[in-house]
Amino acid sequence: MHTSRALFAAVLALLAAGCGKPVPPDKAAYVGEWQQPAMYLLITADGSVSYKRLKGGATTSVDAPLKKFDGDNFEAGVGPMSTVFVVSKPPYQVDGKWKMVVDGVELTRTHDLGSSK
Repeated sequence: MHTSRALFAAVLALLAAGCGKPVPPDKAAYVGEWQQPAMYLLITADGSVSYKRLKGGATTSVDAPLKKFDGDNFEAGVGPMSTVFVVSKPPYQVDGKWKMVVDGVELTRTHDLGSSK
């Protein structure tokens, strides 16, 4: 069972490689590594999204290309398999630190990965 999951994940990763849409210039503040103790989000300028969240004893993770932005929200995935990340507060600064609220969780940017903001 674990071998088939690993194979599926590897095939998905190969399909996803190079398929992400770059982050548009007006969303450059989203680029970076965002964290909170139970949640991790990485958005790269070239359009890769990596997400991991611990909630209720279960871990959810997504490693996929960026598909699009819809207002402040963004979608990542391949074909019909995708996830929408609901951004209730886009990137903003508090006391010199960048914050963003995604899926109801306030994250702090720990690395900006060269974003312009």
